[in-house]
Amino acid sequence: MDQTMKRVAVVATGVIGASWAAYFLARGLDVDAWDPSPGAQERLCTAVAAHWEALSRQGLADGSHLDRLRWHDRLEDALAQADFVQENGPERLDAKVELFGRMDVAAPAHAILASSTSGLAISDIQQACARPERVVLGHPFNPPHMIPLVEVGGGQRTAPEAVAQAMAFYAHIGKRPIHVRREIKGHIANRLQAALWREAFHLVNEGVATVSDIDTAIAQGPGLRWALMGPFMNLHLSGGEGGIAHLLAHLGGPIEDWWRDLGAPSMDAALQHQVVDGVAQALGTRQAADLARARDALLIELLRAKQSSGALD
Repeated sequence: MDQTMKRVAVVATGVIGASWAAYFLARGLDVDAWDPSPGAQERLCTAVAAHWEALSRQGLADGSHLDRLRWHDRLEDALAQADFVQENGPERLDAKVELFGRMDVAAPAHAILASSTSGLAISDIQQACARPERVVLGHPFNPPHMIPLVEVGGGQRTAPEAVAQAMAFYAHIGKRPIHVRREIKGHIANRLQAALWREAFHLVNEGVATVSDIDTAIAQGPGLRWALMGPFMNLHLSGGEGGIAHLLAHLGGPIEDWWRDLGAPSMDAALQHQVVDGVAQALGTRQAADLARARDALLIELLRAKQSSGALD
């Protein structure tokens, strides 16, 4: 990575943008922030302060400080000195195109322009840019200040060097970037999630299991293994001495049969109501904020344990 990449502009500072801003600060970077929403500056400062405790527990980089966050009322001022831009605007193509057109004019020629888009194509987002070769995908996994994954890719007019620069930058600041080698709706991780969500909603809709049953099945079953290793490596270990080749030789047919039987539910009002009620019943008197704090505390310990192990990716 170019070691001069020290200043990051965070464009749009909602839930994702504020999380990114906190993480960049924790890695010792200067952060310039902009968001046109009323009250955005106060909300950003509150969110960054709230994230700082968890980031401190994970370990702060030398030179990291909340004072390195600067707010700007104009997009052009926020991007004037940026080496890297992390955009987190509304998930609407028209908004992204207009915003990247403005960013392309405002940012220095050397700056990489990355979008946190959850599913839009970079080829579409970069269409109004005079320098589309520097526009890349930089999709984090929520919350960015906690989860290492970042999906990186380019559009039809993105230079391979820009993708490589973005991959190197994210890796340098402690992220685990993966390369989305071909544009596809939803990228990689969201598509994997969507496949699981579809069957989860289907099983609830068919009366096979309750919302609580589904969550228990994942959280107390495969989810424990998936937090340590991905699906293919887990399959490999499930095959014993013969590994994944042995497993597929014996279970490939049944797995294919299960695929053919998977559901395709419609997200109608009745199903939505059923799931919302199921979540409320599972929560009981617990508060979502308390669950989030408990989740984050355990997540920090898990990340530390994985890093200390050195044997698991």
